[in-house]
Amino acid sequence: MKETCRCLHCQNDLCIHKVPIFSSLSKDDLGKIADLILHREYKKGEFLLREGEKSEAITIINGGSVKAFKYTPDGREQILYVFSEGDFFGETNLLTDRTATFNVEALQSVQACSLSKTEFQNILSHHPDIAIKIISELGERMARLENAMQGMGVRNVDNRVGGILLEFASKYGIQNSQGILVQLPLSREGIANYLGVARETLSRKLGQLENDGVIRSVNNKSILILDTKALQEIAG
Repeated sequence: MKETCRCLHCQNDLCIHKVPIFSSLSKDDLGKIADLILHREYKKGEFLLREGEKSEAITIINGGSVKAFKYTPDGREQILYVFSEGDFFGETNLLTDRTATFNVEALQSVQACSLSKTEFQNILSHHPDIAIKIISELGERMARLENAMQGMGVRNVDNRVGGILLEFASKYGIQNSQGILVQLPLSREGIANYLGVARETLSRKLGQLENDGVIRSVNNKSILILDTKALQEIAG
């Protein structure tokens, strides 16, 4: 991990500009917060946070992507979230004395910006609207997690595969003349862990979608969605 004091890395492209919870701040306030931020760079596979650790900062992803996951009792990896540019984590630990409830690992080279607990709480005291936005974002995350957990028991595998591809298309997709090109943030095994299915099952379902002309595999890290409407119907 490479660390730089103050967020000089972000002077021309403020990381906090990318975070919806700071959108109400003035340019001057954004500049003041940038002076308080610590910039860190992580290599693929490095941990930004480990379950059980005490987090003393809110971390903003300024570039790259990370996965938040837990280990199941039998040692399998269960992915809870994928955070990418503009996303943040660690905020719940800043408001309480709880330790981290999940691990966070870099999926690729990651640029992250951290704001300490003391500084963050000071910002909240002066900008209560940020606290409201954080509560709203946490509510959205809880809803997504509840839907994912419910989906594992109620939605069939086709629904879940279709849903995750639409989610990735919304977040990472680029429209072109043929469809939506999606750079997958996770490996095939990672996506299977995210969905709670076997890798072989995921590969079979993706192959079926390709045979049906709904998607086309470009390489191991990207797919082309050819028929969004069909995928929406599959996702239910």
